[in-house]
Amino acid sequence: MSKTIQFGEDVAGYDIRVLNEREVRAAAGILFLATFLSLMFIVFENNFIPIKYVITLFMVDFAIRVFISPRFSSTLIIGRLIVGRQTPEYVGARQKKFAWIIGLILSTTMFIFMVVVNSYSPITGIICLICLVFLFFESAFGICLGCKFYPLFFKGKTQYCPGEICEVRSRQEIQKTSAYQVLVVLAFVMFTAMLGSYFHGYFSKKPYDLFGMYVSEKTK
Repeated sequence: MSKTIQFGEDVAGYDIRVLNEREVRAAAGILFLATFLSLMFIVFENNFIPIKYVITLFMVDFAIRVFISPRFSSTLIIGRLIVGRQTPEYVGARQKKFAWIIGLILSTTMFIFMVVVNSYSPITGIICLICLVFLFFESAFGICLGCKFYPLFFKGKTQYCPGEICEVRSRQEIQKTSAYQVLVVLAFVMFTAMLGSYFHGYFSKKPYDLFGMYVSEKTK
């Protein structure tokens, strides 16, 4: 296979082809932002045009990653430009390809329903939610949910996972969570619930224009 269209990069010191996790996370963040903003157009303006563009571009981008090469994916290229000065974090290309195949299947299904058939339903809503969750976990936490399913279909040990989670090792002291910290989280949850109980009426009041910069339609 030509090196130009191979999946993953050959890096000295690694037994298999790898990808730069920092670029992958940046690309996931770009796709998450685009998808989320397009959903806001649906929620607030009942405008489905942006989501159709996003779904189409999403599908094409993942098809390029899977069938041609990640090095020709526009979102990964943009991600490389954004994080190019950061030290690469290499992860196994095999499990990433499997995760992207899942993404391609989901985006293709969305494309068929929303662009080709021009319809929406609970099916498209659920698929869109799944995509958002996958992209958010990848970009925010560095957790590839699609990669979690890789061992279920392929035998052998998964290599070079983000954060070295494939390797069995003890947590460092800075990674451990004490009982006091758990109590702090519980207290914060209780505080949030109290806000909803006692201040919901106050928070529900519409804010007024402090400087009078905006004139409502009624006063024109």
